[in-house]
Amino acid sequence: MTLQLFDSFSAAPRPDANRILGGFLLGDAPADAAPAWPMQRLVTPLLGVDRRGFEEAWVVPGDVPMLAGHAEGIAWRRCGDLLFGVIDLDEVQVAAKPPRSALHIASEMAYARIFRLLDAQGLPHLWRLWNYMADINGESDGLERYRQFNMGRAEAFEHAARSVVGRVPAACALGLAGGPLSIAFLASATPVIPIENPRQVSAFLYPSDYGPRPPTFSRAALAQTADQELVFVSGTASIVGHQTVHLGDVRAQTAESLDNIAAVLEAAKPHSRRGGFALPDLAYRVYVRDAADLAVVREVIAARVGGAPAVCVLADVCRSDLLVEIEAQGVR
Repeated sequence: MTLQLFDSFSAAPRPDANRILGGFLLGDAPADAAPAWPMQRLVTPLLGVDRRGFEEAWVVPGDVPMLAGHAEGIAWRRCGDLLFGVIDLDEVQVAAKPPRSALHIASEMAYARIFRLLDAQGLPHLWRLWNYMADINGESDGLERYRQFNMGRAEAFEHAARSVVGRVPAACALGLAGGPLSIAFLASATPVIPIENPRQVSAFLYPSDYGPRPPTFSRAALAQTADQELVFVSGTASIVGHQTVHLGDVRAQTAESLDNIAAVLEAAKPHSRRGGFALPDLAYRVYVRDAADLAVVREVIAARVGGAPAVCVLADVCRSDLLVEIEAQGVR
C-alpha cells in the first residue's frame, strides 16, 4: 500500500473523501462543516498568499478498506497498518493539580489516550506527531508553557512503556495565538528509523537548562514499507549543539535551519533503500514568528529548495529567541 501527500495549492485533483486517511487545515478562513476524515485545524494566518486556507492530506489507494472511529476524544482513520488521528484538548476543562499545571496534565492525558488507542489497534509505533498549543513561550505556574508540555509528554511515554531516548518519533511543537492543545499523529505496525543530526545534540539529551524534562522527538524519521519510503523531518531551527545561534538574524537563522535539514537528510542516506532524499525532494511547512520577516525567509528557502512546495504560516517557535522553524516530509 502506498501513502501520498495532497495539498490544495498544487494542481493535483482533490482526492475522494474515502481515500483520505487524515489531514490538516491551516489558515484563518471560516471553517466549513467537519469533514469525514480526522482533520487538525490550525487557526493562524497564512503568509505570502492570497488565500485564507491551505489543506494537506495523506491519501491512500481507493481499493484498500478504510476503518474509522472516535475514542476518548480522538478522531481516527485506519487503512491497513497505517492510522492517522487528531485529538484536541481544551486546557480550561482540565483542572491543575499543583505543582502540575493544566497544560502539563492535558499533555500527559492526550498522549496517554493516543497510546491506549494505538495499543488497542495493534499499531504501537508512532511515526510523526504535530503538536500545537496557545502561548507556547508564555510562563505560568512558574514554568514556560513549552516546558510544561514536555513534562506531560515524557510522563505519558514512560507510563505507556515507550522509550523517551533513542527510538522516538519525529515531531514538532509550535505556538498559536489561541486554541486548544492539538495533536495529530501518524502511526503504524512497523517502527520508523529515527535519524539524528550530527550537528546537534539530540533533543532527548538536552541539558536541564531547557527544562525539567527534555523534548521527546527525533530530528527525523525514515519510514519504509514494501512499496515506498517516507521521510519526516521534525521541526528544525537555528540550533547548533543545543544552543540557539544567530540571535536576531532571521536570514542566518533560516539558512542554519536548512543546513540542519540537509545534515539530517545526509545522515538518513545510509539507511535508505532508495538513494535518500535531497532538499528539493521535500514539501515544507515554515513557521515564521514575525510576518515582517517573510520576504527574507522565502528568499533564503527558494535559493536552497528551488520549486519545492513551501507553505508559510504565522506561529511561535518553542524558544523565544528562534525566529523561524522549518519542517518537511518526502515520499518516494
